[in-house]
Amino acid sequence: MSNKIFVIYFYFPTLLANSSSMAYIMVDVESDGPIPGDYSMVCFGAVIVDKDLNETFYGKLKPISDNYIPGALEVSGFTREETLHFNDPIEVMTAFAEWIKNKVPGNPIFISDNNGYDWMFICWYLHHFLNSNPFGYSSQNLGSFYKGIIKDTSKNFKHLRKTQHSHNPVDDAVGNAEAFLAIIKEHEIKISI
Repeated sequence: MSNKIFVIYFYFPTLLANSSSMAYIMVDVESDGPIPGDYSMVCFGAVIVDKDLNETFYGKLKPISDNYIPGALEVSGFTREETLHFNDPIEVMTAFAEWIKNKVPGNPIFISDNNGYDWMFICWYLHHFLNSNPFGYSSQNLGSFYKGIIKDTSKNFKHLRKTQHSHNPVDDAVGNAEAFLAIIKEHEIKISI
């Protein structure tokens, strides 16, 4: 094995294992503050992007910090007292990684409405609690995808959602996946879904 192949395999083994099989997973996160570690991910939802959108994951996580911003927490629809009874983050992230492993035959691709925010929390929690991330080291942004397809950076895709954006992260992930599928269909994008 050449040095170049070894480095790629060492850091990205799933890329070489089954590079022809990929699945997009739309993710949405709710948190009680702007950054992981200092603040906590309250809950998150994920859906495998396919024609049915019926393979979903929902996790509610116990806080990892005493810090929280009441206004940020309020968006999630939960009180601080409720979050204290949520599941241990290690258990939730383990279940999420197992869900991905069992549902995705190849490489999972992380995509979200705001991947700067959603990816930051999911990536941090996966590495912090599991020392690995099944998505690897990159994510994709639905908004940027749409702007590039229509060639207009002032437009957004949100009118393409069918499911109301409610801040329930599963509903929000499904709505974003619906928009993603609509973009692919309307613009005849060559992509395996």
